[in-house]
Amino acid sequence: MAWTAASLRSGIATVAFAAVFTSASARAQVAAPAIEESRPIVLLRPFALVDQPESIYPDPEPPKPNTGVNEGGVHISLNVSYLTDYVYRGIDRSEIGAIDPSETGDVTEDAPNLQFNGKLTFDLGRAPHPFVGLFANVYNDDPVSRFQEVRPYFGLDWTIRPLRLTAGWQTYIYPERDDFNTSEIFGSIEIDDSVFFRTDRPIFAPYIYAAYDHDLYDGLYLEAGLKHDFVIEGTGVTLTLTGNVGFVAGHGYFTAQNGEDTGFQHYEVGLIGAYSLNTLANISKRYGDWKLRGYLFYTDGLNNDLRADTQIWGGVGIGFDY
Repeated sequence: MAWTAASLRSGIATVAFAAVFTSASARAQVAAPAIEESRPIVLLRPFALVDQPESIYPDPEPPKPNTGVNEGGVHISLNVSYLTDYVYRGIDRSEIGAIDPSETGDVTEDAPNLQFNGKLTFDLGRAPHPFVGLFANVYNDDPVSRFQEVRPYFGLDWTIRPLRLTAGWQTYIYPERDDFNTSEIFGSIEIDDSVFFRTDRPIFAPYIYAAYDHDLYDGLYLEAGLKHDFVIEGTGVTLTLTGNVGFVAGHGYFTAQNGEDTGFQHYEVGLIGAYSLNTLANISKRYGDWKLRGYLFYTDGLNNDLRADTQIWGGVGIGFDY
């Protein structure tokens, strides 16, 4: 094959251009730094910010305006009852001579008694809670005074689970019967046995109550009792079965005609029914806990040598707690 001068010059130019291009590309690869592959940026977070498993329980909601109860430092309790008899420590004070043995006259059976019992308690947290209260019995058939008895009292409540301790002082005022006015100190121990039975509510709630008359009679009254609540869920109804036994030691108020003043004096069983008016009228407990109550009791003596009455009695009432 014959090469002409023009063909030879064209081939040499092509080879020279390829050599120059290859050399320039090599120098560019050596001079330029290698570009690394991009990596994700990892941010370090404190342990507390690490995602936790989502709870199966919803977050608590703030209380609504129409709900809630009194969580303040002052609590009020008021009970008003309308009863067939006023039986106190086994003695029917609706009977003639129940307060003043010298009184005589016709006995009115089952004459109504209107009773008021109000209590104001100051919540001091873990410390004992002071309280003041007033009880009054209005008995229209009393031959001397319709306000048959007025009893102011004060004291302390202290809960140390499983114990509920109470101590206080009270005075008995009998209008127009001043010679029978007297005073006593009292105390009680109640056991919250739900701690032992591991239940939501107490089973028997046993208690012991003691009252010492330091004024007129200089004697001791003791009482032991039990109670159990039957709560009918969803109805607002609670039935409470109660029972107690009384004992006196050297107490002249319980002395019978033969002069005995010591021994087991009476026993009592009863049924109390409570119906929540909050449930009935759809009233929030923010405005207090309202209850309609019914009472039925049987009282009898244990010792013929001590004062005590046999009586079936009861009535209705309304209670308010806030």
